[in-house]
Amino acid sequence: MPHPAVLAGLQRAVGNAAVTRWVQRQEDPEAREEARRHAADPTAHGEWGTFRDMMAQAGFPDGVTDDAWQLILGGIAEQGQLNDEAMATYAGRQDQRDHRASNTWYQDLVKLIGDYLKIDTPTLALWSGGREVSDYALARGHTPLEATPFGGVVDKLALTSDWMLKTPMWNVLSKAFVNRARGPVHIYLRTYNPDSVLISQEVPQLRVVMALNPAVRLIWHPVYAAADGTLREVDKRLELTSDATYPTRDECVRVLDEYLRLIHDPANAHSQKAHSEMSARLAANGNPQ
Repeated sequence: MPHPAVLAGLQRAVGNAAVTRWVQRQEDPEAREEARRHAADPTAHGEWGTFRDMMAQAGFPDGVTDDAWQLILGGIAEQGQLNDEAMATYAGRQDQRDHRASNTWYQDLVKLIGDYLKIDTPTLALWSGGREVSDYALARGHTPLEATPFGGVVDKLALTSDWMLKTPMWNVLSKAFVNRARGPVHIYLRTYNPDSVLISQEVPQLRVVMALNPAVRLIWHPVYAAADGTLREVDKRLELTSDATYPTRDECVRVLDEYLRLIHDPANAHSQKAHSEMSARLAANGNPQ
């Protein structure tokens, strides 16, 4: 049985129904032991103090901090079973992703901290192709999820050694994040993967938002890492520049793929992964490079 303080915190955050789910889920023999232990005793987690201090610095009330931590750890404890169910029940990748993201702890977390996904810039940013692309977008005046008050806190934590237990939390947060779009959204692509969260989840959700708010539009940026690691953008002449924008995904992807195929230097290790992924996609489509 969880500590009484845990139950009280959950009751404050999401009501008695969540407490009932908690008690039921503690009986799951397949739950990861470490996640179960941390969920039952949240303050025993090694990053609790760091989380508490960062949340205080970001201006979160103590009650929100306590409840958010409990919901995060409860979600991690729950996620293993959902991952197993997703693989056993669904063949399609998106169906599997949707089931993994149905974690009610993470859903309740978004309800609790949704207002703390606000952005301080006029535009938000989405990205694909490595964490440094997020920093690149921020440096250009657009706010990615990792730079929001809550996203900035959890981005600095390990939480668990099994990334499959926390990735669905980020997927749930990202959906709530894109729902906050009120103007142009800048999308930075270093690689293009049609099965990525960006393309399969975030952009489709943005199109729902766009249907309700004409002020929301997508601005695409093809990004390439030069030999020194500096991120640049690819213009229509296949030259690297500080800013290259495209109104559609297809135009952006075409330019990026052409640059990787025709201009990329095989000795450039910073962009080797992007080049390899592009080559693999071409080969899979029957168009070997």
